[in-house]
Amino acid sequence: MAGGKTCDTVTSVVLRVDTDEDVSGWGEVCPIPHYLPAYAEGVRPALEYLAPVLIGADPVGPEALMARADAWLQGHPYAKSALDIALWDITGQAAGLPLYALLGGRQAADMALYHSITCVAPEEMARIARDAQRSGITQFQVKLGADNDWQADAARLRLVREAVGDGPLVYGDWNCGATRLDATRVGRAVAGLDVMLEQPCATLEDCAAVRAATGLPMKIDENGHDTASLLRAHELGCMDAVALKLSKFGGLSASRRARDLCLHLGPRMCIEDTWGSDITTAALLHLAAATPERALLNTCDLSGYVAPRLAPGAPTRRDGRIAPPDGPGLGVAPDPDTLGQPVAIID
Repeated sequence: MAGGKTCDTVTSVVLRVDTDEDVSGWGEVCPIPHYLPAYAEGVRPALEYLAPVLIGADPVGPEALMARADAWLQGHPYAKSALDIALWDITGQAAGLPLYALLGGRQAADMALYHSITCVAPEEMARIARDAQRSGITQFQVKLGADNDWQADAARLRLVREAVGDGPLVYGDWNCGATRLDATRVGRAVAGLDVMLEQPCATLEDCAAVRAATGLPMKIDENGHDTASLLRAHELGCMDAVALKLSKFGGLSASRRARDLCLHLGPRMCIEDTWGSDITTAALLHLAAATPERALLNTCDLSGYVAPRLAPGAPTRRDGRIAPPDGPGLGVAPDPDTLGQPVAIID
C-alpha cells in the first residue's frame, strides 16, 4: 500500500456464540495492521468486558442486543463486528432462512468481484491485471503510492487501463497515503483515461479537493465509517462510490443501515470487509446479495486471497463473480480441525 506498508500475514479472530437452544453462531473479524484504528488483540478483552450484557441475553434480533452492547462499551466497532455477525447467524438459523432473506431479500443471483493488484512495477501490475481478466474479472483496484513516485503511479493506472481495454472498471487506491499535490498530479496525468480514484488523502476535504482539481470520479473508503462521515462525503461531492466494510461500522447491523443510507444518497457501493476468511466473506456476501444491483459496484472474495480456508464448501469465485451461501444463517461452519482449540472461553 502507500508509504511502503505491507502485510504478509494477518491475525483473524473467529468467534462462536453458543445458545441454550443448541444453536451456535459464527463471527469473524480480521483487522489489517497499520490500516485502521483496530487490532486483533483488542477483540478478546472487548468481548470479555461485554460479557455481563451478553450472557443470558436473547440473541435473536441482533440490533436490540447490539444497542445494549454499544451503551455498555462505546466505540470499538471492529471488536463488536464479530459478535454482531454471530448474532445474525443465530437469528437466521432460528428463522430457518439465509441472511440475505433477512437483510432485504435476494436481489441478485451473484455479484461482480474486483481484483486488488499489489503496488509493484507498472508493467508487472499490467500483467497481473491481464491474468485476472482471463479469469473473468472486470473490475481492477490498482494500489498506488508504495514508492512515493507520482509518475510511476500514473504509469500504473495507464498501463493497467491499456492492459484490460475499454469497458472494465479501473481505479487507483492510495489508502489515504497521498498528499493533495501528488494525487492531483497523478489525476491530471491520467485525466483523459476512464479511471476512478480511491481515497487518495487522509481527510474528506483533501479528497474533495483532488476530485475537483482532476474531474475524476472518486471512491471513499477509510473515511466512510458511520452515518456522519457518509453524509459529510456526500455534502463535499467526493463520494461517487464508497466501500462499506463490516468491521468499520461494527458488523452487519450498522452496515445494513449504512447501505440503506447510501441507497438514498446515491453512491455505488463496494460491500466488503477489511480482511478475513470464510465467515466474514459469507457475511458480506449476504449483505451484497440483498443490495439492489443498480447500487452495488462490487464485492470481495476475501477468502480467495488467504490460506487456510476455514469452512468446507464455502463460496468461491467463478468467472469473476461470486454468490452467497444458501443455508440458514451464514450458511457456513468452520472445520473444527482447522480451527483447533479455542484460545479463550467466556462464560
